[in-house]
Amino acid sequence: MENILEKANYCLGCKVKPCSNKGCPLNNNIPEFIKLVKEEKYKEAYKVLSETTVLQGICGRICPHMKQCQGSCVRGIKGEPVSIGKLEAYTYDMAIKDGYTLYDCYKDEINENKINNDKKVAIVGGGPAGLTCAAFLAKKGIKVTIYEKHNYLGGLLVHGIPEFRLPKEIVKNTVKMILDLGVEVKYNVQLGKDINIEELKSNYDAVFLSFGSNICSKMGVEGEELKGVYGGNELLEYNMHPDYEGKIATVIGGGNVAMDCARTIKRLGAKEVKVIYRRSKEEMPAEIKEIEDAKKEGIEFLYQNNIVKILGNDKVEKLELIKTDLIQKEGETRKVPVNIEGSNYIIEADYVVMALGSRPEEFVKDLKLDLNKWSGILVDENYQTSDEKVFAGGDISGAKSTVAWAARTGREAASKIAEYLINN
Repeated sequence: MENILEKANYCLGCKVKPCSNKGCPLNNNIPEFIKLVKEEKYKEAYKVLSETTVLQGICGRICPHMKQCQGSCVRGIKGEPVSIGKLEAYTYDMAIKDGYTLYDCYKDEINENKINNDKKVAIVGGGPAGLTCAAFLAKKGIKVTIYEKHNYLGGLLVHGIPEFRLPKEIVKNTVKMILDLGVEVKYNVQLGKDINIEELKSNYDAVFLSFGSNICSKMGVEGEELKGVYGGNELLEYNMHPDYEGKIATVIGGGNVAMDCARTIKRLGAKEVKVIYRRSKEEMPAEIKEIEDAKKEGIEFLYQNNIVKILGNDKVEKLELIKTDLIQKEGETRKVPVNIEGSNYIIEADYVVMALGSRPEEFVKDLKLDLNKWSGILVDENYQTSDEKVFAGGDISGAKSTVAWAARTGREAASKIAEYLINN
């Protein structure tokens, strides 16, 4: 308790609020909720957070805080930033402990908005964007049904982030609080297979697509078809790991998916795990803490290295790498890696895991919606697709790939959907 109050009292309560206005994708009122933590008013602090987010216990644990809220903290200019993530997670934990829920925060608005109960919205995908959209629509008194292809809700919160980073009990409790707002769920229903977009449009007043973009991108190098080459996203989602015992695994990529894959594989018994990244450590998109934790667990990092070829007969045996220079090009925010001719070398490997970003599933092309240049669903400033009745958010609409950014699209889309329903 003393430690939490010490962390809270370290906050200056800035009136400008750069942590909220610049750092937090959800624009949580950080100084205000921390002020209430200082006063040990945890229910009130939780209620302040609930004005902008329904994922307090999750974002408090897994957001890249140093690249978001804490990275914008005034305290961090000359010293350590305020521990915003830990304070947010603690506030959620205290709310759970005291039996205080989202419904307690929203019940007045839900009762006031019962006039909207004749409106129905279908949400396809129960990840961060879909869950957030569902909660904020329910808060507005709108009937919501989530269609989920798995037999659980949470999406990457369950299958994409390992237990050691995000306990599944936290996700389970968060989901329960959202469903307790009156949200209905239909599990094991996949769009394009068990139900189509036209059926949803005919049965609901609006549709929100938030099923993510979880097919792993490939490098296009020779040997990607060999046995032992996996996509990081699919590996985590379906938990179909091979036997790593005594083997050498290489993970290609520099984001949090790469870190989660590497740390999971190491814990599953791999003799060696190497992370190969074509840029420098400073340019890795992964959270600094995740990189440092991976190093502590014995994972080796090969920076400024690029894969040229995956070698083997039937299965992976070796990798051919080439070193890279980094060059700043006009119009590029990050330095561009350029292969250094003649620097090729070979390393041993039993498994290769591609964690290079993701792309949408093929069925998206059959939805008859305009697509963006990444083959995701094109949306306007209202999160509306080329079909006015269909909205989209999260990864599938090209949102930045963090939980908080996905949740923001869900919240903002809920507001735009409500406006659309009022006018139609």
